[in-house]
Amino acid sequence: MDILLQRAAEEGDASAYTFLAGGEDVQETLDFEALDQRCRAIAVALQRLGAEGQRVLLYFPPGLDFLTAFLGCLYAGAVGVPTATSRPGRSSARLHSVIKDAEVSLVLTTRSASGPLRQHLEACGFPRDFPCLEVDALELGQAVEWKTPSIDGNSLAFLQYTSGSTSAPKGVMVTHQNLITNTRVIQTAFEQSPGITIVSWLPLFHDMGLIGTALDALTLGAHCVFMAPQDFLMKPVRWLQAISTYQAHTSGGPDFGYAFCANKIRPEQKQGLDLSSWKVAFNGAERVRPATVQKFAEAFADVGFDPKSMFPCYGLAEVTLYASGVRCSDEPLVTSFDAPALEAGTPRLATESSERCLELVSCGQAICDHDLAVLDPKTRTVLDDGTLGEVWVSGESVAQGYWKRPEESEATFGAWTSDGQGPYLRTGDLGFIHDGELYLTGRLKDLIISSGRNHHPEDIEKTVDSCHPAVRPGGVAAFAYEQDAEEKVGLLVEVSRDAFSADAPNPVTQEELVARIRAAVTADHQLKVNAVQIIRASTLPKTSSGKVQRHAARQCYLSGTVVPAI
Repeated sequence: MDILLQRAAEEGDASAYTFLAGGEDVQETLDFEALDQRCRAIAVALQRLGAEGQRVLLYFPPGLDFLTAFLGCLYAGAVGVPTATSRPGRSSARLHSVIKDAEVSLVLTTRSASGPLRQHLEACGFPRDFPCLEVDALELGQAVEWKTPSIDGNSLAFLQYTSGSTSAPKGVMVTHQNLITNTRVIQTAFEQSPGITIVSWLPLFHDMGLIGTALDALTLGAHCVFMAPQDFLMKPVRWLQAISTYQAHTSGGPDFGYAFCANKIRPEQKQGLDLSSWKVAFNGAERVRPATVQKFAEAFADVGFDPKSMFPCYGLAEVTLYASGVRCSDEPLVTSFDAPALEAGTPRLATESSERCLELVSCGQAICDHDLAVLDPKTRTVLDDGTLGEVWVSGESVAQGYWKRPEESEATFGAWTSDGQGPYLRTGDLGFIHDGELYLTGRLKDLIISSGRNHHPEDIEKTVDSCHPAVRPGGVAAFAYEQDAEEKVGLLVEVSRDAFSADAPNPVTQEELVARIRAAVTADHQLKVNAVQIIRASTLPKTSSGKVQRHAARQCYLSGTVVPAI
């Protein structure tokens, strides 16, 4: 709040945010002064309703209204609760869960979204008169009535609900100080300067889009240009065109976004692109794949993309966003490890005599006051470098815990090592440190254990991804399930819509594809796959940031609710 007030006073007519309608045309630009006025007007409306300290749901289609509403909550001392809009005909279970868990007292939305919202609220059992405030219908003149709320750095800023693999997501409690600290860490890591431009297609209700682009730009004094995620997914070249047009310094997203561009953007679409200004192409939220890094760099080298701009990083909502990353101006560090040794929990570099190898991309190091440690998750003993364990994090970016979950908060956010060091955040992520660099291998609870060996589902999914062109990139979930008192391995595999058509570029039958998948996993991992289900495109459970929800995928398989491809 104080930062925006300062920006409005000192840089009032400088552009703060620009939204591109359809991913290409400027729909609206707000300078810092206009942004401040809108935020004050929203804050006044909230203060009149006694919303200070209350949870306020933010329900918005893509656009500037979400940002003014989020910042308006900060101006009012209210606690914003970002959420995705629910599609017509889709279940409102998650929306219901978030509203109930957060004890939301009112909703901020727009005139266009309020009708569908009320339908969802009624479907969830909420009364017709549940308070909903349309921010685009407010009188801006009321901004003069704004009063500074009684908040400080320790005050709760918003609840970031984890995407979750079940219908019970958890609200991470993020303070004003957490936000200030983490954006400063990001700016240090990215070597950003005031006045740069940041481009984004990431959803603003998710931490990477909200903190990593929009709030990063605000606290830095940068111009943030963004588009709706769907506009990027419909035509991925729009992302690179915006970077080229606005000469962005920073932009990024999950690994699948880069793979999507490398696979979908045709040579003729690259004409006129200039990516030479792009200094930080951050890549996080899911495992960074060596093949993606290489393929993207090769695909766009001829339009100015510098391989050194690729910035693998590691973050999670529980640490506000950013936890570690590589050094700017260094090419991504890809290291080959001995696969059997890694499966045994003792990573070592691959040699010519290695039976199998696995390449991993470094997620860099912690900076500022962040500290990373790798521990044995059972004994809580700090492990030596080169030993696989659970990643723990400490620092001022670590959030305050989970909303209304004191026991789980204490276990996750208040962990201490066996020799009394702490408190740390237990991330639940598996990894190890090699030559001072963090390498991630998977999630602790997602491990597949077979014949005493650890198999990371991401590695199996990568094998299936590349075994045939019919498999959709990022459309594979590998998981363990129990049957007849034995642990078995299952796969859900999305295929392209024309995968089994005789006119497909690489025609294949479903039986042939399943056989090829089984053979590939056996060859690469010496692992028997017990169940393979080929499913329709875009039906694999994923989080809002595109992560595969393996727990939900397993539940779909066990309950028989998958959508077959044919």
